[in-house]
Amino acid sequence: RGTCGRPAPGCGWSTACGRSAPRATRRAELAEEITARRTSGAYLPGVTLPSSLTATADVGVAADGADLVVLAVPLQLLAAHLQRWRDRLPAHAPFVLLTKGVETGTGRFGHEVLTDGLGVGPGRVVLLSGPNLALEVAQGQPAATVVACADASVAQRVADACRSSTFRPYLSTDVVGVDVAGAMKNVVTLALGMAEGAGFGANARAALLTRGLAEATRLGVALGADALTFLGLAGLGDLVATSLSTLSRNHRVGLALGRGATLEQALASLAGGTAEGVASTAPVLARARSVGVELPLAAEVLDVLAGRRTPQEASERLLSRPPAHDGP
Repeated sequence: RGTCGRPAPGCGWSTACGRSAPRATRRAELAEEITARRTSGAYLPGVTLPSSLTATADVGVAADGADLVVLAVPLQLLAAHLQRWRDRLPAHAPFVLLTKGVETGTGRFGHEVLTDGLGVGPGRVVLLSGPNLALEVAQGQPAATVVACADASVAQRVADACRSSTFRPYLSTDVVGVDVAGAMKNVVTLALGMAEGAGFGANARAALLTRGLAEATRLGVALGADALTFLGLAGLGDLVATSLSTLSRNHRVGLALGRGATLEQALASLAGGTAEGVASTAPVLARARSVGVELPLAAEVLDVLAGRRTPQEASERLLSRPPAHDGP
């Protein structure tokens, strides 16, 4: 038995993940829709949810007796929610975080926000990350993911809980690597969307994807991650899926920016959805500087987001950089 936190607006990932578990949402009308009609039309259009999925607007009710707590709260709101929920959450259950990003102002990655906010040890913090577009998962399309926890037995327990005939979990103890990969994926996906929107060809997009992956790996290793994590599902797999799909909000924002929209216009097109890369780009750059890591692609993404240059100008700046060795 498990419980999910409030979904990232517009993604439905917590519902897709919690298809057979009680689910909490702050929106009473959404809880009523899920329970009464077996739908979540705003988040998972066209999907009929199983009768085993129940929903409530009361976190305490959902968390009562839960064996697992699954959180899909937008990263920038996670700390505030944890502060309110802390006394109502189970004392011993693992916490499974679906959100990816870096906290503005602190530079903390998701697992750090969760550990600090709940005062729990690393053996109760689990990340679930990979090429897992929520709508496809909810539709029962084949997908694979990574379940990462410092305690391998807890990772196995979570993997057993979410495994199905169409959803294949793999195990990892590299929590730092999985978290950094997920956060950087959002930033790189913005860049790839910008390139596509600006009309750049396959050569340019492949170069951005590859160099973006190199930047993610470089930062991850500096923070103690395993470089091989970035070649797996949580790294390359997630980046490829997100950068190629119009289901990705980060991709859609980048695409709009590449076509000349302002950031406000690009975000408005999400109809309330969250593109985590927008808020995460500045803090991930600050975190990288704190460990002496240079992220030129992420720096150009930030300048485009801030309106300081166009995607075309950012491309010219990246191409004019001095020659360097390939690889991380």
